[in-house]
Amino acid sequence: MININLIKNTWIYGLLITTSLILSGCYSFQGASIPPDVTSYSVGFFENNTPMVNPKLSQIITEKLKDKMNTTRLNFAREKGDFSFKGSIIGYAIIPIAVKENATATQNRLTITLSIKFECIKHPKNNFEQTFSNFQDFDANKNFSSLENNLVSEITDQLIQEIFNKAAVNW
Repeated sequence: MININLIKNTWIYGLLITTSLILSGCYSFQGASIPPDVTSYSVGFFENNTPMVNPKLSQIITEKLKDKMNTTRLNFAREKGDFSFKGSIIGYAIIPIAVKENATATQNRLTITLSIKFECIKHPKNNFEQTFSNFQDFDANKNFSSLENNLVSEITDQLIQEIFNKAAVNW
């Protein structure tokens, strides 16, 4: 006679083991491969060096990069982490990308550009200084002020992912 409870328990244990394996592999699935001797990170405040200033942008970028690094096993250090990120905002611009015959913009593009200096104290061959840029297009007929927060959020999410990939995936 087949024991139904044994079958249920076996199925549940199998499901739990499978789920655990999948979840534990998520971090690897992201492609991060931080060396085991790297234990900390630091993120300097991102200065805004653009003529068109979004007063919240420096804080947004700084905090999003910290939040992204907090998804790793690394510990935050105020200064001199094994992974050290410093940078500045060097571009924040709106340009028209589509115009009507009467030279009126129908689509605009918000572009944010960051200059990043990454240092890994324990593996200096992986250090880099690079410019990262990303953009979002939006309807030029809409009020930019009402769209700006969402556009900035989308662009900075993409930028932070690119920076993270360059620093933590290229090993």
